[in-house]
Amino acid sequence: MLFRQLFDEATWTYTYLLAEQEGGHALLIDPVREKVPQYQQLISELGLQLAYAIDTHVHADHITALGKLRELYGCETIFGERTQAQCASRMVKDGEVISLGNLHLKTIYTPGHTDDSYCFLLINEIPQLLFTGDTLLIRGTGRTDFQHGDAYQQYESLFNKLLKLPDTTLVYPGHDYKGMTVSTIGEEKRFNPRLQVNNAKEYCEIMDNLNLPNPKLMDVAVPANLGCGL
Repeated sequence: MLFRQLFDEATWTYTYLLAEQEGGHALLIDPVREKVPQYQQLISELGLQLAYAIDTHVHADHITALGKLRELYGCETIFGERTQAQCASRMVKDGEVISLGNLHLKTIYTPGHTDDSYCFLLINEIPQLLFTGDTLLIRGTGRTDFQHGDAYQQYESLFNKLLKLPDTTLVYPGHDYKGMTVSTIGEEKRFNPRLQVNNAKEYCEIMDNLNLPNPKLMDVAVPANLGCGL
């Protein structure tokens, strides 16, 4: 498998490029519009054919590259079916598998950060790779105070879905603010401070008292991303 973790330093966003091999079909998860030249360079250098561009949810902190990539490559633009974005060429359901040759991404509906948040589990690799968007971060979790976020729903998504995966599952988040790149489900169970709770009420109390400022680009990014960033 060809795998690249790419970083947008302006918004602390990770984008993931996956392909079976050089010269094959590829997909991008959570691409950033300002980074399209970088994606073009990689796709050209590695001889890839971009088949899918996927967003884990409608982002509030950066403008997605989905629309631009579809214009450039004719790729499918994919959101989860709960999205309000009207520009997707494909909407996937909980449990649906996105296949790219021998690569298979299982869709997991994980509301909480937003009501349209999805994670994607690469099930053909051992250990499996989990792309968590803003649901589960390294030593943190995504805020739940806008875009129909709900701390109780996020608790259910974390404790009854993601944390039930094997401890060896690799966690690749949508953001990191401290320079971490990858974790595992087992590590997050042990060391993530927001997961050291006894019940949903305790988790909600933490999340309801974060008092974070809104993302700087929120008023621009959300409307733009409902149109795939175009």
